[in-house]
This record gives sequence, C-alpha cells and structure tokens, in this order.
Amino acid sequence: MQWVLAALLTLSGASVFTSCSNGDTPVVPPKEEYVGVPLIIMDTDIGSSTDDLFTLMMLYRYQDQNRCRLIGVVVDREGEDYAACVDVMNTYYGHGDIPIGLIREGIKNPAVWINYKTLPTHTDSNGNLMFQRSVVDYASLPDGWQLYRQLLAAQPDHSVSIVSAGFLTCLAQLLQSAPDSYSSLNGVELVRRKVKCIYLMGGVFGDAVESIEFDFSQGVNFVQTFFRLWPANVDIIMSPGEVGDGVEYLPETVIADIDWTDVHPIKQVYMNYNCNTGQKMWDPLTAINAVEGDDIFTLSPRGSVSVTPQAQTLFTPSATGNCRYQKPGSPAWNAAMLEKIRDCNKSWEITETGF
Repeated sequence: MQWVLAALLTLSGASVFTSCSNGDTPVVPPKEEYVGVPLIIMDTDIGSSTDDLFTLMMLYRYQDQNRCRLIGVVVDREGEDYAACVDVMNTYYGHGDIPIGLIREGIKNPAVWINYKTLPTHTDSNGNLMFQRSVVDYASLPDGWQLYRQLLAAQPDHSVSIVSAGFLTCLAQLLQSAPDSYSSLNGVELVRRKVKCIYLMGGVFGDAVESIEFDFSQGVNFVQTFFRLWPANVDIIMSPGEVGDGVEYLPETVIADIDWTDVHPIKQVYMNYNCNTGQKMWDPLTAINAVEGDDIFTLSPRGSVSVTPQAQTLFTPSATGNCRYQKPGSPAWNAAMLEKIRDCNKSWEITETGF
C-alpha cells in the first residue's frame, strides 16, 4: 500500500515520544483565508459509544441549515458492519450521497462498550428492514486514508475541518500516504495545503482524574505517528474527556425526546442495547466547535502536544504551538451544550434560528 511505502521513509527518525510541532516544516506560502461554510470530514469509531451517533446527527442538522457541508465520513473501527451503521444514519437523515471510507488495517479487536453494530439489520413488525441504506457493496468502499486523499484534493486550500471522534488510524495512514492519482502531494503536504483545523476528541490535561486517554491507549503507535507528522502550521483543537463528562444525556431522556417515532436509528439503539454505561456527550463537542466556532468554548493557550508510549498526553505551552484544548465548562455551560444536542434530537423539523 502507498501509505506503507511512505511510512518506511517517514518513520526512520522516530523518537521515544512524538510531538505535533514538526521541526522539519518546509517554508510554505501564507494561508489564504477560506470564507465559505465549514467543509467537514467526520472520522468516527462508531459502533461502541452512542456519542458518535449524536455527532453525526448534529452535522446533518447543521448541513440542513447551511451552516456546514459534511463531505465525507471515515469509519476508523474495522468491519463493514460499522460502515453500514454510518450508511443507515446518512440515509435516514436524507444524506445518503455522503461518501464513506473504512479502515481495513487498523486496531484489532478494540474495546466495545455498547455493541450496536447490528442496528442495520433491525426489522419492523412485518419483518421488513426498518432502515434503508444507500451503499450496495461495502467491500467496494475505499480505505479511509484513500477517501481522505480523494476528498482533500478536491477542496479549496485551507478549507477542510476534520472532526475526529475515534481512533487516529486512518489519519495516521493519510499522513504516511504517497502521491497518487488524486494528488501529487504526499499525505503531510496534502493536509498542510487543504486542512484548516482538526477538532480531536482526546487527550488528558491539567488536573484530570484519568492519566491516559482511552482511545489513545487502544492504538498508541497510530497516535504517535499522527502527532509526529501532523503539520505544525495546521491547528489542532482537542476536546478532552473531562469536558464532555459534564454533558450527560440520560437514556430515558433520549427515548423521551424521540417520542414522535420508533423508526429512528438512535432511538432503536437506546431501546434495544444496554446504554446505561455512563455515556456522556464527549464527541458532539468537536462538531459544535467546528461549526459554531471557538467563542462558546474556553480554550487553553497555545502549545505543543506529545504522546508517550504509555499514551500519556504532555502539553508544553508555546506561543507558536498549533495545539489548544477545550477546558471544562460551568454547570450552566454544560446544560447549554446538552440543550443543543437535545433540541436537535427532538424533531425532524429544522427551524430558521437553529437549535
């Protein structure tokens, strides 16, 4: 594979831990400001936690309001069943044309908290499939890193925002990729040219109780590759778990908020699988930040992030660093974030004033 060939060249100087401030950054022209709605690629480990479902739902709603364009979804959990879950969501919300990529050489058997990968097989009382799908053959879907290359190459410079709500497998493979028919640029230069910012759910900072980030620990080699190769002039805004910890959407409230139908993918997950796992709304905060901007968040000063082999996150303040992270909000802020998700979930209708 092309990304493997490129990796042999880029991995030769690997250090004990890796940083998102790449000292070998070549001189590049100043960025031209992109002024359109955010062009978003979502990267998700769907099929284990339900916050991925709400993140997708919110991006569809934002798109329906012309506040963003969701140009692709990359599935970073191995298995065509997980791509089928995205297909169900895309199709149900009227966006079956959004392309999907999936991981084929990623993390083997990562932990699963809520196993809802059979959602696409749910049937109604007559035995018919409850949810339509748009993809005919999941085996024909491109690898996630390939879809990234295809989508990025077709967009204006510095226009794409990546919402990363899962593992960093496909992103690491993208950064290691070689020039191809989509672009004459390698993965690092393609990201440098096309990506405006990545909003990444992950990391442990400050006085957090946990010492390591769960998703990072599942595939630390991919994480280290990501932070080592990510271009130093492309911003990273991280949403650590302690920010979403205060935004809890209780299962009984989810079901009550969708009282207008039972033929709903998120409601079916909550009605048929054990969702009483302490599920918090971590992932949607990345999408909210990507679309609504930084002003409604409290962000850290700039710095650089390093990740150790034990998946610990180290933050070094630096005025020239490309990394910032969200800080936990007040109870009132948590309630406001939850209401954004709930209002989006309560009805099929979109209002002119948003949700």
